[in-house]
Amino acid sequence: MKAIIFSNWNIIRFLRLGIGLVILVQAVMAADILFGLMGLLFTGMAVFNASCCDAGTCAAPPAKNDTGSKEISYEDLNKQP
Repeated sequence: MKAIIFSNWNIIRFLRLGIGLVILVQAVMAADILFGLMGLLFTGMAVFNASCCDAGTCAAPPAKNDTGSKEISYEDLNKQP
């Protein structure tokens, strides 16, 4: 757990931490619970280096190699008999 918290700090992680702390301060000043939860979310994401892409859900699936493709034939519909 300490390795996750103290390693791999990059600019995005610092940005998330800053945004989270600013939101938390504003939530305390305004006494707003929902705003505070959002601040905790951003701060927690930064501290634990978590994101929506953590589970590999942001990557597009690899393209399927379809070797059995068919030739498509087209018919001219503007022909006059």
